[in-house]
Amino acid sequence: MGAPAPLVPRPVGEGFPDGGLDPPEAGGPPQLWVVRADAYAVGPDAARLLAGEQTARRSRFAHATDRHRYTVAHVVLRRLLGAYLGQDPAGVALVRLPCERCGRPGGRPALRGTDLHFSLSHSGELALYAFARAPVGVDVEAAPPPGTAGELAAMLHPRERAELAALPPAERGEAFLRCWTRKEACLKGSGAGLTHGIEEPWVGGGRVPGAVAGWRLADVRTLAGYRAAVAVSAR
Repeated sequence: MGAPAPLVPRPVGEGFPDGGLDPPEAGGPPQLWVVRADAYAVGPDAARLLAGEQTARRSRFAHATDRHRYTVAHVVLRRLLGAYLGQDPAGVALVRLPCERCGRPGGRPALRGTDLHFSLSHSGELALYAFARAPVGVDVEAAPPPGTAGELAAMLHPRERAELAALPPAERGEAFLRCWTRKEACLKGSGAGLTHGIEEPWVGGGRVPGAVAGWRLADVRTLAGYRAAVAVSAR
């Protein structure tokens, strides 16, 4: 049997969503959306859709392209959440849960009073979103500069390091990126993030994602030059 087909996100175009969205089914696959920020105009209501901390962070980007991409990523998130919840996007209240490993602030973002879970990741011009009825994490990464796999491989699980070392040099970058996005998706879904290291869990860098206890892990198809993955809690 070959590798499972990657999940395919639905594109977000200008002016979308302009109505309600049906929420994902409990126990079902996540609903995935992707936006190309460089082709998306945020519109005049962008400022009111950004929270105070997002406005402050946006202002710290030195380049207009980076500011625009950050703005699009978070404005579209608000619009999608508003469409799922049937609310004004500006009125959607987001909270940040404690880290599930250490209990300190800085865990995954969440909504109060609903069983809708979400995750956002952005890299380069792409922003990728996942929505589910269970904790979910998503990650997208633009292909890094040559040599990155060798520099960061020491952070991975010993089994993953051995897998990469056994590959021809020309194949290591792609395998590393598969491994990294799968791992980040799991860590974001659990609320641990990268602050506690990225060695665990083992997810593998091969064409088939490794089995992670308590999670449904899948690759996501995006543009050439990007890799992505999503993880949904199966507990």
